[in-house]
Amino acid sequence: MTEPLTSLRAASVPDRPSLDGLEDKWAAVWQAEDTYAFDREAALAGPREAVFSILGSVEDASVLDLFAGSGAMGLEALSRGATSCLFVERDREAVRVIHANLSKLRLTGAVVVARDAASALREERDRSRRYDLVVADPPYEEWDLHAAVLAELVPSVLADDGLVVVETADRVEPALPLALVTTRRYGSARITVFSR
Repeated sequence: MTEPLTSLRAASVPDRPSLDGLEDKWAAVWQAEDTYAFDREAALAGPREAVFSILGSVEDASVLDLFAGSGAMGLEALSRGATSCLFVERDREAVRVIHANLSKLRLTGAVVVARDAASALREERDRSRRYDLVVADPPYEEWDLHAAVLAELVPSVLADDGLVVVETADRVEPALPLALVTTRRYGSARITVFSR
């Protein structure tokens, strides 16, 4: 992983990187009609755009995208130079859409698993896998159901200089046994970043 991701602790928010040349890559996805289909404009609006503005470069990062949904966060990370992404999503239709979006975008370095976040985290911990960036975006109404298991397991899969991004409803202030880097509200969403 390159230094800019870890330099967040120093804390100036970098300018959004230029997306020149990516527009053609995203064009096919803009036309998607699936309910879960990745729509770059919608996915990066508001909180998701804010995440990548906060993080800066994710080049060479290994990413774990929990509660992946359409895969918007992991797809964006891969398109910005992350070397790998494990997408974890329990909904099989959403998993199909992630595969379709990876194919449309011709992104490599991805593994998609159809399972719940807790079992995926336990497996990754048991295999001693570590990630530079962990993204957790459970359904807003389910944060309380997942908070304890995320607090228990996420630190065990986080690289020494890694970051965790949690998206919740704006009224929820998530807590993990990690250092709080920042928490920001964006409309009805809250983005909270933690580091080791």
